[in-house]
Amino acid sequence: MIKSWRGLVLRFHFYAGVLVGPFVLIAALTGVLYAATPQLESWLYADELSVPASEQTVPLSRQVEAAVDTQPSATLVAVRPAPEPGMTTRVLFSSPDLGESEKLAVFVDPATGAVVGDLVTYGSSGVLPLRATLDGLHRDLLLGEVGRLYSELAASWLWVVALGGLVLWLTRRRSVTPKPALRRHAVVGLWVLVGALFLSATGLTWSKYAGENVADLRKAFGWTTPALKLSGSGDHSGHGSATPTAGTPSEVDAVLAHARAAGIDARAVEVTWPAGGGAWKVAEVERGWPTQVDSVAVHGGVIVDQVRFADYPLMAKLTRWGIDAHMGVLFGWVNQVLLLALGGGLVALVVLGYRMWWRRRPTRGFGRPVPRGQWRKVPPAQVVGVLVVAAAVGWFVPLFGLTLLGFLVVDALLGTRRTGEPKPVEHAV
Repeated sequence: MIKSWRGLVLRFHFYAGVLVGPFVLIAALTGVLYAATPQLESWLYADELSVPASEQTVPLSRQVEAAVDTQPSATLVAVRPAPEPGMTTRVLFSSPDLGESEKLAVFVDPATGAVVGDLVTYGSSGVLPLRATLDGLHRDLLLGEVGRLYSELAASWLWVVALGGLVLWLTRRRSVTPKPALRRHAVVGLWVLVGALFLSATGLTWSKYAGENVADLRKAFGWTTPALKLSGSGDHSGHGSATPTAGTPSEVDAVLAHARAAGIDARAVEVTWPAGGGAWKVAEVERGWPTQVDSVAVHGGVIVDQVRFADYPLMAKLTRWGIDAHMGVLFGWVNQVLLLALGGGLVALVVLGYRMWWRRRPTRGFGRPVPRGQWRKVPPAQVVGVLVVAAAVGWFVPLFGLTLLGFLVVDALLGTRRTGEPKPVEHAV
């Protein structure tokens, strides 16, 4: 049964690879750059991130006050105490002058309370400018919503191309020795198969269109991440706006002490100021392994709510781990090395694939690499079943469905313009 599908799978694998190859290539290259940013940022922003190590520290409240003195017109929203000696405390401010999801981070020496610099950070993870730029390049080519289509298109088709390649390898004719270029393409494809499927799945979770369907599915099955209740805090965080916050810097030491006593024991934490009379939020921000993302709400010296990672639904945990692994932070430098190797493998696949196409292109007299009419070799009932599945997948992953439909329409129109089929050429697989 699988062999009857070989020709059709080969046709789709070939043309889908030609279609999405550029998108996969760009996503892989920008992903490789992103994976290497932690070390680059440690060097590039050493003046802001590093200070002489000292076991003595001034109270956190004094560090926050020093940062506030340098930003009289900005709104104080959070602080990330120095996680270890030799690192700086990060005090976060919001301002109407900043872009969406941006904060101004003021860096303070915890040993002296002196401000050593400031940088604009991006997102809930607080990435610095270099990583924010590379993240934008990877996510949307710095083109905004229009650019996001490229990365979603790559993620939507990557798993199809990868699984198609696996089917072709499993159904190959053992008596035929593949040409060296094809053999290299196949071997690299097998090595990166699991990683490609992983990148495709995790990439779709935060894509624009398929991501919305994933979010709806998680909500319907109760797989969402539990939210900390902060009465009066609006969006549960106090981040992302210039809304005046309650609480003063002098309170932060006691708030952090209450949270530590309640089991918030990660080295890296973020204390968020209450907004609109709500509670303080103290959250762990260690996304490595083991993951530490517990959070508590503190109001009047009392823990009024808490969310523990151990209590997350399994799918919420898998989502958290998947995203962090995709970003290269879950397993530290090992995660980075794996992403670098995976990105390099995807680049090699695309280059080898285009090289094979270029050498066997129709203008060199080879005919079309994959003759039309392959669907006629498949039992009709199976064709109908696959069309139903493809329609369902296309609805859930809209860019896959739309581009697949477009390919079928264009292919059919081109077929009607031809009066005869060229002599089929034996493909080298």
